[in-house]
Amino acid sequence: MKKDLLFIYNPNAGKGRIRNRLMDIIAVLSRAGYVVTVSPTEKHGDAMCAARDRDPRFSMIVCSGGDGTLDEVVTGILASGRQIPVGYIPAGSTNDFAVSLRLPRNMLKAAEIAVNGRKYACDAGAFNQDSFVYIAAFGLLTEVSYETPQEIKNVLGHLAYLLEGMRSLSAYRTYPMKVSYDDICIEDEFLFGMVTNSVSVGGFRKITGKYVELDDGVFEVTLIRKPKDILELNQIMTALVSRNIDAQCMYSFKAREIRFESAEDVAWTLDGEFGGNHKHVSIKNLHRVIEIMVAGQGEDKG
Repeated sequence: MKKDLLFIYNPNAGKGRIRNRLMDIIAVLSRAGYVVTVSPTEKHGDAMCAARDRDPRFSMIVCSGGDGTLDEVVTGILASGRQIPVGYIPAGSTNDFAVSLRLPRNMLKAAEIAVNGRKYACDAGAFNQDSFVYIAAFGLLTEVSYETPQEIKNVLGHLAYLLEGMRSLSAYRTYPMKVSYDDICIEDEFLFGMVTNSVSVGGFRKITGKYVELDDGVFEVTLIRKPKDILELNQIMTALVSRNIDAQCMYSFKAREIRFESAEDVAWTLDGEFGGNHKHVSIKNLHRVIEIMVAGQGEDKG
């Protein structure tokens, strides 16, 4: 007996890559024994609502788009209180979390894994009353991820983030904060901070650390202190990209829970989308809370 599958996709992600592959993808899903219901998104929030309000008859969700689409789907599933396996066909500009999951960029291969792979229970994050899949961040370059128009992202990919960031370096802002985790409290002024569960951020691999596991119940946390001048800023960015941690300019640690407090509102991004302005942020690791389909042992991931 065929099972019901909800296919949620963003037609505008990554230069609209999916448009020429849509029927082929649906055919892959159908051949796996599913009756496919297609739900294209038109605006921000559509994927979240579709996942949250899905009919109980669906036994699986497959989504296609960028990491923001996956974020919305996971947020919707968590909000529904009803678990369901998720297949992910990456179609965005950078696809950071797809890199962490070792999913192929070839959309038809990714579709095969979505319905014929194995379930992998990975962590997600609770962010105040919201949630995220792989990164919560504030500071330098984060505003760029949601202020850069989709058309520019489509043309430049992750270079859009870097180019926009370089344009604004002369006017960068820093954030005095109190950061608490375990029994440790840090009070400092930060240029940038990220709480991650990913091996890739902004297209840069291993920027979050050398030993990252997506299901270990902890986040990798990186906090960059306020630089003294532009020269020190350049040194910080070089250290970050090369993952040569400099204790003089940054904090790097793992944590299950972490709290941020600031006197003024700070803008955050969640998986590259605007996450609101906050003075108080509580982040908790949701251990193995979501099941995502990945390649089976020995399968081709290329």
